Amino acid sequence: MQIPKGTLIALGGGDDDGLISLVRSELCSIDSHIEVITTATLEPMESGQAYKEAFEELGCSSVKFMHIDEDNEADKPEYLSRIGRAEVIFFTGGNQLRLKEFLAGTQLHQLMQRRYKEEEITIAGTSAGAAAMSDRMIYEGYGYHSLQKGEVKTTTGLSFIQNVFIDTHFTERGRFGRLAHAVTKRPEFVGVGLGEETGIIIRGGNHIEVFGAGVVTIMDGSHVRYSNLEEVDEGDPIAIENLTMHLLVEGHEYCLTDRYFRKLSQQKRKTSSKT
Repeated sequence: MQIPKGTLIALGGGDDDGLISLVRSELCSIDSHIEVITTATLEPMESGQAYKEAFEELGCSSVKFMHIDEDNEADKPEYLSRIGRAEVIFFTGGNQLRLKEFLAGTQLHQLMQRRYKEEEITIAGTSAGAAAMSDRMIYEGYGYHSLQKGEVKTTTGLSFIQNVFIDTHFTERGRFGRLAHAVTKRPEFVGVGLGEETGIIIRGGNHIEVFGAGVVTIMDGSHVRYSNLEEVDEGDPIAIENLTMHLLVEGHEYCLTDRYFRKLSQQKRKTSSKT
């Protein structure tokens, strides 16, 4: 499998000043071409302008935003040209299903995927923009209901990375149950729960490094010895034995393919931040 040359950055929502500063200080220059995609939000002009101004306040001189929806098709020549030049693509929060509906499978989406695989581009997103990065995303499952069979719903995402569920606002909105449910049903997937103001940097499509003030929860269903998912009826509570969980904070990383956790050395942290 081809190792992507691009970098993914996903934030769990909340205040995203830290994410914007990280992108600017570590992953792009003041001259980098930045495109903000506002498709997930229902307030595209306000959101796009706010992000444009936030990047410009940090010195970035080439920031634009585009809104793709039922009235603005993705495959406009102008949009294709702009994404073809972009060095940073930033997805706002909102509703991740809108990203699937209006962007997935378009020429513009395919261009983003190709560039992520072949070029040193950064693709970043917060909240819905983070949740949609993988090949499947969770879009439903609330509170205690999420531990009942059939209550957690997933669908296809933007497929920049495979076999990962990225869930956002994780601790703040009590989403432990739905991520546990999702990875038990699909044990080939690693579940990544992002707290607000906390995120991950994914390099090479494999190595996750944490940034921000909170906690990232990793759930691994590959060692589950038993669950009753195949035995119970829709709406019944589920049982799971031996679900593995890790809690990561800044200064730690997780390898998706080998499924290992480790603390980064100071030297490694300095080196990886400049990669």
